[in-house]
Amino acid sequence: MKKLALHWKIIIGMVLGIIFGFIMNSISDGKEFVTNWISPFGTIFINLLKLIAVPLILASLIKGVADLKDISKIRNMGLRTLGIYMATTVVAVLLGLAIVNVVKPGNGMPQETIEKIKLKYANDAGVTDKISKAAVQKDAGPLQALVDIFPSNIFKAFADASMLQVIFFSLFVGICLLLIGEKKAKPLVKFFDSLNEVVMKMVDLIMLFAPYAVFALLANVIIAFDDVEILVKLLYYAGCVLFGLLLMICFYLVLVAVFAKKSPIWFLKQISPAQLLAFSTSSSAATLPVTMERVEEHLGVDKEVSGFVLPIGSTVNMDGTSLYQGIAAVFIMQVLWVEGLTLPNQIMIIGTAVLASIGSAAVPSAGIVMLVIVLETIGFPAEFLPIGIALIFAVDRPLDMCRTIVNVTGDATVSLLVAKSLGKIHEPKPKEWDDHYDEVK
Repeated sequence: MKKLALHWKIIIGMVLGIIFGFIMNSISDGKEFVTNWISPFGTIFINLLKLIAVPLILASLIKGVADLKDISKIRNMGLRTLGIYMATTVVAVLLGLAIVNVVKPGNGMPQETIEKIKLKYANDAGVTDKISKAAVQKDAGPLQALVDIFPSNIFKAFADASMLQVIFFSLFVGICLLLIGEKKAKPLVKFFDSLNEVVMKMVDLIMLFAPYAVFALLANVIIAFDDVEILVKLLYYAGCVLFGLLLMICFYLVLVAVFAKKSPIWFLKQISPAQLLAFSTSSSAATLPVTMERVEEHLGVDKEVSGFVLPIGSTVNMDGTSLYQGIAAVFIMQVLWVEGLTLPNQIMIIGTAVLASIGSAAVPSAGIVMLVIVLETIGFPAEFLPIGIALIFAVDRPLDMCRTIVNVTGDATVSLLVAKSLGKIHEPKPKEWDDHYDEVK
């Protein structure tokens, strides 16, 4: 019997999790059962993925830079990576603004619905927390994002999973390995090469648990929906976001076909497990180890490219989030601040959303924090801000799940494009968790 592919196992787990969540939502004590006995398995899975993210970045990036043998190649790769990331982010924001201005999902929102949402969510702890976090980030200063790249304590950066700091340290170590000469660098390079292989094997083992974990994660998401009426009222807005995200996926597939000369269907098939995990976890950072495994072993991108492009992408490439911010900002203005819908404000949204995506954390609902900053930058009235965030809060989690798919797909696309431009693509060689099991059993 043919072995069932991983992405089909994950899809089955997701479907069963959704069905189970709806069943538990309809029976007494069902939510409590899911929270106490099902949800923890999803949390364990995410913790395991986060556990290996930092050592994976450290090992793959140091080894990749050391293998380049030429510092100028780092500059070339960095400029291409950041250039493509910024270009796709601008495309995402423009696409989002085009859709929301044509469809106008905020026009005609019933006042009673606005009042109901205001009463339910305006003072919600989640909404106030996002606004307070945005205030802290906005008051930090124009160069704080640059300062935050340079760690004062690398072990604290490891513990906090501060990805940009880990990336900087890894690049710094890799460059220094080049500068001390191949002979002296060889023992440490071999260590990180071996560490990279060990961590990638951990990914294979953790992924055996993925179908069961996504069952738990999706069941937990479903039980969180407790007001179907509000969700229905916001379907128009949610539909605009989903349509925009779908168009971004199509845009990536065109890039893959035109510039990487690869089949879009083949591309989607190879990265589908990473996309499904991105949907289930709503976190680019948690999905990063799986994304790296799929890109290296299944797309055939060399380690020095994937180890450089993907970790940076998980922190600076938030195309799905940027598209969402453009649509959400204009939607909120259509409902609450029509006079603010000017061309200068929308141009400012483009610039702010692109810059905000660089500092957006690769964790669930970080995009809504960035949205607050975008709205404040264009002068959105402070008294309307809690109501505006409340308007979209009810559907933020499912949309967050969908935009994380776009973020991860964008990372994989750019890594393939950069690898193609540098001639760093090899024949895909997928590995299994039990490749060497016969030797040790």
